[in-house]
Parts: sequence; C-alpha cells; structure tokens
Amino acid sequence: MSWLRVKTVVRRHYLVLWRSPNRWFDIVVWPLFDVLLFGSLGAFVAQENDASRAAAPYLLAGIMLFHVLFQCQISVATGFLEETWSRNLLNIMTTPITEMEYAAGLAVYALVKLAMAMAAISLAALVFFGFDLSAVGWALVPIVGVLLVVGWALALVVIGMVLRFGQSAEILAWGLNFVVMALSGVFSPISALPGAVQPVAKLLPTTALFRGMRTVLDGGAMPWGDIGAGAVGAAILCALSYAFVVYMLRTFRRRGYVTRFS
Repeated sequence: MSWLRVKTVVRRHYLVLWRSPNRWFDIVVWPLFDVLLFGSLGAFVAQENDASRAAAPYLLAGIMLFHVLFQCQISVATGFLEETWSRNLLNIMTTPITEMEYAAGLAVYALVKLAMAMAAISLAALVFFGFDLSAVGWALVPIVGVLLVVGWALALVVIGMVLRFGQSAEILAWGLNFVVMALSGVFSPISALPGAVQPVAKLLPTTALFRGMRTVLDGGAMPWGDIGAGAVGAAILCALSYAFVVYMLRTFRRRGYVTRFS
C-alpha cells in the first residue's frame, strides 16, 4: 500500500470540502439541529415528572453516538459519490491506485470529518443543554470504535449498490442511516418497537451498543456483553459488506457499467 496515494485521496476530498461551503451542512448544520431537536424534546419530557428526567440524557447521548455512525458512513459514501458527480470515476480506475488504497483514503477523510462534526455536536450539547458525552464514561471508547466499523460497512453497501444500479441508488447513502436509527433502539429499548420488526432489530449490532449506552447512563457497570455482541455483529456485517462490494465491483467491470459515469 502506498501511503502517498492514500494521502492524495484525502487531499483531493479535503480540497473539495474546503472550496464547497454547502458540503459543510452535514458536518455543522445537521448535527447542530439534531442536538436542538432531540435535546429540546428531552427537556420538555423531563418537565413532566422525576421518572421522565432520564429521557434527556438518553436522547442526547443517543443522537450524538448515532452521529458517529452517520458521519462515518456518509463521509465514505459521498466521498465515492463525489467521483460519480464529477465524472471522475473512469480517471480513478485508470490510475495505479488500488481499491484498498482508495478505501483507506476515504476512511481517513471520514475520520477527519467525524472529528469536526463531533466537536460541533459536543459543543452544542454542552452549551445548550449542559450535557457532556463523557457521562458515558470509558464505555464510550469501545462503543465509538464499533460504531465506526458499522458505519464503514454500511458505506460499502451503498457503494456496491451505486456500482450495480447507478446514481439512482444514491438515496441509500442517507436513507440507510435512518433505517438503522429506527431499528436500533437509539433512544429507547427495542421493546417499544412493533413486534413484527423486533426480530430484525435484534440482529443489528447497533442495537446492543445503544442498549449498553443506556446501561452506563443508568449507573450500571461496563456493558461488556453488549459491546462484545456489537463487535461480533459489526465484524460479520463488515465481512459481508466487503464481499458484496467486491462482487459488485467485479460485475461493474465485466458489464462495462463505467459508461454510466463518464
């Protein structure tokens, strides 16, 4: 692997981000208003009675940790989509850069965007609602790590779908995140979901992670069981996503689908 090529991919997307103010929307504006929305909802519910006061930490910690997955996934997925929007995909495929080097460059770029987004969202939560995500404690480290893996895996699914079905599949870059949000029990236990979708929710690695988050916020011990279950699920999801995108890339090349983006 050539780190110079990886660095070049990161620099390419950094320059696009820096010169396009509209691309800062999902780094600053979207996270800020998510904090305002769910924080104000939690503050309102907390006024009802003492039992409802746990809602605000659940909502704020949930949306902040969900943004770890969201920012990672959306950065990698739209990083690839940027090549299709600018009709640059054919140029990328004719350079010496390998798929692994390109993916590594997108992953590093995603981490940079994640750091900026989390700085904005953490500051907003602290200033507006006096909530510090460090209340989750040391459990925050493994939970964030596993959420990063899940975000990368979902991005691979989106890339594979775009390779196979073209730009009509772009909606999945945003829509898939909210499917995961709805089924993962980000803000409440999945027992609150309709019974028909609970079996699906139990299969998602994110469900165990957000359950562990609530355990810690309630004063419980480090939820190693939930973190372990989430890590195993994330590893399986990542392996399946990698196999999927490799297969779709092979189909993409064999059928000449590159003409859709050139």
